[in-house]
Amino acid sequence: MDTVTLHDKTFRPFISEDEIQSAIKQTALQIQKDYEGLCPVFMGVLTGSFLFTADLVREFKGDCEVSFMRVASYEGTETTGEVKEVLGIKENLEGRHVVIIEDIVDTGNTLEKLFEIVKKHNPASLKIATLLYKPKAYTKNIPIDYASMEVGNEFLVGYGLDYDGLGRNLKDIYILTE
Repeated sequence: MDTVTLHDKTFRPFISEDEIQSAIKQTALQIQKDYEGLCPVFMGVLTGSFLFTADLVREFKGDCEVSFMRVASYEGTETTGEVKEVLGIKENLEGRHVVIIEDIVDTGNTLEKLFEIVKKHNPASLKIATLLYKPKAYTKNIPIDYASMEVGNEFLVGYGLDYDGLGRNLKDIYILTE
């Protein structure tokens, strides 16, 4: 893996595709045990979680449904602190078991908004799965039920994560060099 330049920033390799896939398999196994005999609804959060959602669902052995919602909270490398719902929920989630799928959880501002939105639909249960979790940045009380990997507060791109729209298509995860 070589460094990559996106816009005006350079990123170096951080987490390999193999490490990502191994972590996803472990997360899928854990979710499978918790939802044995049930049909959970995996609610992917666009745009960042699209790859994680796809790979997690492929590893999940059992019945499930997949849907997506979209919120926005980032500009460049910084969170705006404001979460906007861009694409809402179309499915009936009442009485269903829902797993929100996030690419990364840092401060928890976005997650808190997502949790509130989904809770209004009266699911039977609601859990959170994330590929990457930044425990030192997390400021909320919502439990992170499934965290595939814990990372520090660095800015990351690749495997769905972007820097101003670029880098989502990288198979590995890269870290900002500055």
